[in-house]
Amino acid sequence: MAETEKEAAYQAFKAGVTIDLPNGSNYRHLVDLVKENRITADELDMNVSRILELKFKLGLFESGDIDPQKAIEVSSLPEADELALKAAEKSMVLLKNEGNLLPIGKNQYNTIAVIEPCANTNYYGDYSGIPKNAVTLLEGVKNKAGNQCEILYAEGCRITKNGSDTSMNNYQFIDEVVFPTKEENQRLIKEAVEVADRADFIIVAVGENEQLCREAWLPSHFGDNFTLDLLSDQEDLVKAIVATNKPVLVYLMHGRPLTINWIAENVPTIIDGWYMGQETGNAFAKILFGETSPSGKLTITYPRSAGQLPMYYNHKPGARYFEYVSGGTDPLFPFGHGLSYTTFDYSNLRLSDSLMKTSGSVELEFDITNTGTMEGDEIVQLYIRDLVSSVTRPVMELKDFQKITLQPGETKTVTFSIDQSKLAFWNIDMEYLVEPGKFEIMVGRSSVDYLKTNLVIIK
Repeated sequence: MAETEKEAAYQAFKAGVTIDLPNGSNYRHLVDLVKENRITADELDMNVSRILELKFKLGLFESGDIDPQKAIEVSSLPEADELALKAAEKSMVLLKNEGNLLPIGKNQYNTIAVIEPCANTNYYGDYSGIPKNAVTLLEGVKNKAGNQCEILYAEGCRITKNGSDTSMNNYQFIDEVVFPTKEENQRLIKEAVEVADRADFIIVAVGENEQLCREAWLPSHFGDNFTLDLLSDQEDLVKAIVATNKPVLVYLMHGRPLTINWIAENVPTIIDGWYMGQETGNAFAKILFGETSPSGKLTITYPRSAGQLPMYYNHKPGARYFEYVSGGTDPLFPFGHGLSYTTFDYSNLRLSDSLMKTSGSVELEFDITNTGTMEGDEIVQLYIRDLVSSVTRPVMELKDFQKITLQPGETKTVTFSIDQSKLAFWNIDMEYLVEPGKFEIMVGRSSVDYLKTNLVIIK
């Protein structure tokens, strides 16, 4: 649209763009545009005031100067480590636990094998710094197991060849991505199987490093992918380990949902760890040995194939209506999914009133019981659907949630308030309001596992 940076700056400025990101290379010409009387100083002042207003609202001028050294000191305190550990513990998602394989006792198995490529290095994601302290899965398991069982280790395979220097750990800044050869990885897989044959229980950590899951910012620094499959023979590694017929746990370390169909079908236990930060290993070990019960829920939908994309729970009624020729439209793991070491029963869903005025509110209550043998946290989720509306609305929307802690056998009553804040939307006349009609109210453990009732809104 513009032959020069100056012309691009003029067009953008006149269109209302107030920030030139990331480098400001175009808006450096604004001074010249003022001198040339193409824009006025008042126009420039008005746009600058908008930026300053945002900064004042964010409190940037009241917070004082930032001391980088102080930030390093604070993040190095024991309290910071404890917070990082708690965040990792609460965020890990137990995707599958067939036959209640987890948790395990520290002396349940004489020998545990921990197999890379994501077990002896913590990956942190494209926009993360490198923490002062970091505990890998291998270190966490060793620390927690102590001398009660023997821990074996194998590399398994490599994700990328020039991203395996554990002293560097800043792989996102490496432009070139060099993959290992099939022969190199098959040799490592063979070695891993030999180690697995000596073990009674096997942990395989697979996923993505920052070279595979990162932002593309230059033609020489690409970051996107056309597949969500595990790369670099990682599925071959898992298949070879499963073939040993030993109990296997797959741990996922990655930055986006992966199409792990074979693993989901054939591996009994899967923990999704994403990029869990400096305390990854300690948090995983506490969950592995049952010191804490997992409570994380998926905040994203797992597709079965990249061909299903875009895939999200709150789609419109007409989307994903027909099946694919080669498969279904259901996700591999749905939004909100996440298991626990205990079980929860939802019952007795009731509304304080089945009718509500557009300006009113009602209370939604239900009972939840810990029907297992271990204390656990459950994140209960509230979804709402407007069944008939002036514009198309999603089949469901997450409107609220609560985390509930229950002892074995304990029952609690959970209450959600339903009012305008949960029902209003922009109607066909671009008015933000609650339309009269029937709404479906859903509460449960995920976007596909819930109790439901109806609420009628009247004027």
